[in-house]
Amino acid sequence: MDITIENEFLKAVVHSKGAELASLVCGSKNLIWDIDPAFWNKTSPVLFPIVGALKDGSYTSGAATYHLPRHGFARDMEFEVKHQTENSVTFLLHSSKETLSKYPFDFEFRISYTLENKKLLVKYEVTNLSENIMYYSLGAHPAFSLKGKIEDYSLKFDLDTPLVSWQLENDVFSGKTAEIPLVGHILPLNYQLFENDAIVLKDNTTTSLTVLYQNQPQFRVDFSDFPYLGIWTKKEAPFLCIEPWQGIADVHNTSGKIEEKEGIRALDPKHSEEFEWTVEVLA
Repeated sequence: MDITIENEFLKAVVHSKGAELASLVCGSKNLIWDIDPAFWNKTSPVLFPIVGALKDGSYTSGAATYHLPRHGFARDMEFEVKHQTENSVTFLLHSSKETLSKYPFDFEFRISYTLENKKLLVKYEVTNLSENIMYYSLGAHPAFSLKGKIEDYSLKFDLDTPLVSWQLENDVFSGKTAEIPLVGHILPLNYQLFENDAIVLKDNTTTSLTVLYQNQPQFRVDFSDFPYLGIWTKKEAPFLCIEPWQGIADVHNTSGKIEEKEGIRALDPKHSEEFEWTVEVLA
C-alpha cells in the first residue's frame, strides 16, 4: 500500500512495506531516485534492529544464538498505518512471533513522516515492551537522485576537518581507516570514492550535509541525533545515499554478544527513545 502526503511545496509517497520513502517531489523534481534493479532495488530502506552486517550473520543474547540479515528485518516487513493527515503519516511495526525468532525483544517501532514548508521531517520512536534491557540499532538509507555526471555534484560539510572513513572488508569493519581531505568544507564527488564500499564516519564528524550541483545548493540533510554516517553509491549508479545511523556493522574481532556490539543502544524496559533527521529543499 502506498500513502501520499503533501503540502504547498512537497509531495511524498511512502510504502507501507518497510515504511519506505518512495518519492519526495518538489515542483517537477523528485529528490529520491527512481529504482533501477540493475543497480539497486530500494529507495530509502529503514535499518532496524541492526545497521550493517553481523559477523557470520549471527549474534548471541544470553545463552542463545540468533541470525539477522544485513540491516535487519524492518525494511522487509509490513507496517501498520496508525495516523494520517494531509501532510503527515505515522507507521507502526510491532514485535511478533516472526521477529522474536530472530530478535528476542518485544518492541514497538514507530516511523513518522511530516512535511513542513520545503522540509521533510522523519522521526523514529522505539519502545521497549520487554522486561529486560533491549539492545538495538537503527538507521536511515535514503537514495537521492543524481542527474547527469556525478562529478557535477559535491557535498558541503558543517566542519572543514579531513574525513576519517572506517574501512569495510567483507561487510564488517577491518579496523583500518582512510583519510579523505576536504576542499574547505567541500567534498567533490566521484565514483572512485566508493571503490571500497561506503564512506563511514563516526563520532558526529558532521551533523549536516548540503548537496551541491555545479556549486549550487540543492538540498540539506540534518541529522544531529545520529553519531554515525554512511555515504554510498555504486559505480555509474544515478544516486547518492546519505545515511544517518544509530549503530554500525560489526567489527572483525567482535565478541558476537549483542550487548558488547559497537554502537548498540541499550533501552531500559518500558522506556522509549526518539530520533529525527530532516531533508530540506534549497533550490
